[in-house]
Amino acid sequence: MASKATSIDIAYRAGVSQSTVSRALRNSPLVNLETRQRIQAIAKELNYKVDKNASNLRMQNSQTLALLICEDPTNDESMINPFFLSMLGSITRATARQGYDLLVSFQQLSTDWHADYEDSNKADGIILLGYGDYMDYAHKLDKLIEKNTHFVIWGAEHNNKAVLSIGCDNHQGGFVATEHLLGLEHKHIAFLGDSSSRSPEFRDRYLGHVDALKSAGIEADKQLQHDAINTEASGYNAANVLLDSGVTFDAIFTASDLIAIGAIRALKKRGVVVPDQVAVVGYDDIPVASFANPALTTIKQDTQFAGEILVESVLKLIRGQEVSQRLIKTHLVVRSSCGANVEDN
Repeated sequence: MASKATSIDIAYRAGVSQSTVSRALRNSPLVNLETRQRIQAIAKELNYKVDKNASNLRMQNSQTLALLICEDPTNDESMINPFFLSMLGSITRATARQGYDLLVSFQQLSTDWHADYEDSNKADGIILLGYGDYMDYAHKLDKLIEKNTHFVIWGAEHNNKAVLSIGCDNHQGGFVATEHLLGLEHKHIAFLGDSSSRSPEFRDRYLGHVDALKSAGIEADKQLQHDAINTEASGYNAANVLLDSGVTFDAIFTASDLIAIGAIRALKKRGVVVPDQVAVVGYDDIPVASFANPALTTIKQDTQFAGEILVESVLKLIRGQEVSQRLIKTHLVVRSSCGANVEDN
């Protein structure tokens, strides 16, 4: 008697991984249509039957989504990037409107946060929030993919099409910020923030900055770029390095508001007047930005809309519906750190 075909047999015939077979047989949009049809045809040819007991266990719905927030370095004990606090509220409300509960878990990058929530029936899908170093957590996304987990991340667009990401248009935001400073006749604009592939969101903001300079006929000066992570302390240190370098600059664009606030503190301590001598633009529009002294001009990300799209996207994955990566437009909020007295919302 011939042995019963397995998903491993199908994977071998199709030349794909077993997890891809599983996705294709569930009609997951993360597998392209041609591959799905080829795998389904092989399954039919081999008379493959899904284990109903295992399938039923897998398909049990908890009506719960898991929100995993990676801890970030902060000035207090919260270890939460303040940008994500408003995102948390938006995701909570959007989840409730869809009739789901939300399981919130704070994670360290060093821990096993890729543990399978779905197989334990804790959650039907996962939303991941966190900046950090992309290289530190990229392999954990691979683990989620291997386990056929329904998940979506907030961040830059991924080359791996199996990873569904929703994020803001960081290149556009960087371009708009620098374009605004150029419009105020600043010609020597520094950038504080990591411009490497380890921080893809900061990198895209930097590339937008560089392209805005090029459009004005200005070549980006590497001496005006200094790495900084998303903390006030890092912004403070980066600004001091910039000042100590002796290079001429009349404006600073930072990869985040926290970096900008730290940079302004360093400038003040060194006797540099903001915005009279140096204009500063941040990124994120966290609540404290409008209360900084001077109030911070910044690039605003629509956290309300972002939360809704994140929830909508992970639910589409759960339901096997078509879904794609998405970039959300940003807009400039003008305040007094660039010399304006009136906030432009």
